[in-house]
Amino acid sequence: MNEDSADNVLPAMALNAPVVGLTVGRVIESRHPDFPEGELLMGRFAWEEYTISDGTAFVKPMPSEITSPLSHYLGILGDTGLSAYFGMMDIGKPRPGETVLVSAAAGAVGSVAGQIAKIFGARTVGITSSEEKCRRLVDDFGYDATIDRNAVDDLGEAIANACPDGVDIYFDSIGGSMLEAALGNLAVKARVVLCGAISTYGNAEPAPGPSNLFELVTKQATMKGFLCHLEADRYDEARRQLSAWIDSGKIKNVEYMFEGIENTPLAFCQMFRGQNVGKTLVRIADE
Repeated sequence: MNEDSADNVLPAMALNAPVVGLTVGRVIESRHPDFPEGELLMGRFAWEEYTISDGTAFVKPMPSEITSPLSHYLGILGDTGLSAYFGMMDIGKPRPGETVLVSAAAGAVGSVAGQIAKIFGARTVGITSSEEKCRRLVDDFGYDATIDRNAVDDLGEAIANACPDGVDIYFDSIGGSMLEAALGNLAVKARVVLCGAISTYGNAEPAPGPSNLFELVTKQATMKGFLCHLEADRYDEARRQLSAWIDSGKIKNVEYMFEGIENTPLAFCQMFRGQNVGKTLVRIADE
């Protein structure tokens, strides 16, 4: 939402233009040869019930065979679930007995990332923003320990207490001071997965980097970022595996659902206030 942003991954929304978001919808009328009526499409469109497009705004292909509720393709089988999958599987690579720390652990990405780590026998610790979310991390997503960041004076100390043997994998969606606190608690040969940096997205000036990057040297650790949309040729692979884990009960999918286009602003604001658990969605029509 920063009009001065030079981000070439997701450019800023234009001032005085409709707010946009990722949408799954069905073609109801078409004069475009590549998009027949009745086809399901995913694109970045305005907050509206009907959209007119020249066909250039579709950012993600839908699977040729729809085997799950459509909401899943915006969440557990969409960008958020796929981000958790590629980040944890390709960079984190959890092993039995390792300690995995996840920021924004009750969110759409973090809740899935932690569950993937548990599948591979890791001990999972989630950072979140309330006592209620801490409870749900344990009850709904199987986390072994939690940290309420709003209830501690020193986040680094809280991480040390929750991870006495150090952090083997840190899955980061926050950046800033939380990333710095995690870096101060790395185990030897740790892996840091950079998925996002939501704490800095609204900054007018560049945020200072963590002051303790030398921890990567002394702990012989690696830190790597990734972009989910660059793995589009592997979406089918990831969706098959995630679906199998869901069907077997190894992963629980939680959606924070609103009904009606009029509730889209409320959904957006509640998400950024941290009131959601899982993927925030707005349903504006029956499937």
